[in-house]
Amino acid sequence: MLVNQLLSMKGLSGKPGVVSATIFTIAPDATLEDAAKLLAEKRIGAVVVSSDGYKPEGILSERDIVRQLGQKGSGILNTPIREVMTTSVQTCTVGEDALSILDRMTKGRFRHLPVVDDDGNMLGVLSIGDAVSGRLKELAAEKEALTGMIMGS
Repeated sequence: MLVNQLLSMKGLSGKPGVVSATIFTIAPDATLEDAAKLLAEKRIGAVVVSSDGYKPEGILSERDIVRQLGQKGSGILNTPIREVMTTSVQTCTVGEDALSILDRMTKGRFRHLPVVDDDGNMLGVLSIGDAVSGRLKELAAEKEALTGMIMGS
């Protein structure tokens, strides 16, 4: 299964050039409190940091916020996201294999991966859950095909 197939399972956004409805972004000058509210409201585990809503500049996860709270206390909530976000954002393209991105996410110990086009504009965001779900569907289809071959269907 390819990344574009995983994105297509997530639904269209209606935003020009953006494939998936699941891209939530926040500006780098927003605060950690703003990000925590967005994550809670949308029930998501990470948000892409982007000034224009198209090019990823960073990513911020629930874990990043919790680590900051644990290290520095609640006063950190007024800190701009740009000071604590992950700036080396891993991305993938629509033509990549879902199994390879699942492997990359597992080895890199991250759970969210922006999908970008050749110009670096986001087309969607995949979670590790999306990749696992796609892989399970792929395995179920293979099992069904093999069972059909064995049974002579």
